[in-house]
Amino acid sequence: MAERSSPPPDDLVRLQRDADAARHEAERQGHAPEARRVWQEATAVVKNAVAEHAAAGNLDPVELERDVQRAAREADGSGGD
Repeated sequence: MAERSSPPPDDLVRLQRDADAARHEAERQGHAPEARRVWQEATAVVKNAVAEHAAAGNLDPVELERDVQRAAREADGSGGD
């Protein structure tokens, strides 16, 4: 596997931020079924995109996912949450 030396792609970070927003909305709505479905779908989109990007770049998908999550948290200012 290739080692990551650059930040994760912006499109993956945007997808993660969308999934994080969907999670927050589901929590705000007390995990209402529709909000939870949106969150689960957004999470699946992120996981699939990360897996595809990792495979294309011969990267470790777990490390890439962690980097994407970290970058999304930093982008929205939430730091370690």
